[in-house]
Amino acid sequence: MAGLNKVVSSYEEALDGLKSDMTIMVGGFGLCGIPEGLIAQMTKMDINGLTAISNNAGVDDFGLGFLLQKRQIATMMASYVGENATFEKQMLSGELNVILTPQGTLAEKIRAGGAGIPAFFTATGYGTPIAEGKETRKIDGRHYVLEPSLTSDFALVRAWKADTMGNLVFRKTASNFNPMMATAGKITVVEAEHIVEPGELDPDHIHTPGIYVDRVIQGTFEKRIEQRTVKASEQA
Repeated sequence: MAGLNKVVSSYEEALDGLKSDMTIMVGGFGLCGIPEGLIAQMTKMDINGLTAISNNAGVDDFGLGFLLQKRQIATMMASYVGENATFEKQMLSGELNVILTPQGTLAEKIRAGGAGIPAFFTATGYGTPIAEGKETRKIDGRHYVLEPSLTSDFALVRAWKADTMGNLVFRKTASNFNPMMATAGKITVVEAEHIVEPGELDPDHIHTPGIYVDRVIQGTFEKRIEQRTVKASEQA
């Protein structure tokens, strides 16, 4: 990288510095908007003991499911894990430490971390196992749970468009956990569908400013559909 140009030419360079036992955030929702190439690169690296923060754990043969197959993830913090048999086996056997977190709480923990807010109170989870061991408080007659915010060593993000300075635009449902995770990583790496020159993005349409982004790489994506349902054709 030279000056404000944050584009790297290889996945090895994109993930330089990622080591065992680090915490990673991985954008996406199901298989929508995940940084496919960055995940694939991690499977080629001699790393393990990772703490992975993501909405879900992918499926058995795609997304974070690849890392689970190689036993690279030690702790998984997620809100939905229902499509991954490998995840289920590792969780039930005790091999994988799992921290299930309500989806809205997970999103706010990441957003707060990116904003420098150490913790916040939420009513979600009060009176359930989620609140065990956490501070609670009654405010205006309602009970709340204190939730600590989240940051990570690396945030792996997928964007629709990025310019060479790291300004990002997300598209449709890929605007899920990606924007907030981009702000919460010590090192934020973006895998983009399109990379353009500075000035080509409409400033009013930029979702994440480049100040949060450290590296950008051009990606190619399979865009797999997690659950494909089609209607049977009607016979004439």
